[in-house]
Amino acid sequence: MAKDILYRVAFHNHGRVYEVYCSSVSTSALWGFLEIAGMVFDSGDAVVIDPTEEKIREEFADVEVLHVPLHGVLRVEQVRRKGKAMIRDRESGEKVTPFPLTPPVRPNT
Repeated sequence: MAKDILYRVAFHNHGRVYEVYCSSVSTSALWGFLEIAGMVFDSGDAVVIDPTEEKIREEFADVEVLHVPLHGVLRVEQVRRKGKAMIRDRESGEKVTPFPLTPPVRPNT
């Protein structure tokens, strides 16, 4: 029984660093691009859902093949098991959450 190959790909996207997991990475037919296909996400039936991974899942929901410019790719790693897909700030490396961590301030009425 052949073991499925899994890749973790980190790339720049709109000032942020995305880390996604996929089953296929290759040179694209589009000159200067890397082709990422078969994106892998958690099943979504867990009790605790990571909002960052959920945002990535929604953003790439209808994507069959993602073509990323080669100059935007930071690294491609073949991994044994899937971790958390995430979005990080390009400068600080801090994990970016899709919602504010502090509640909004209500004006005094």
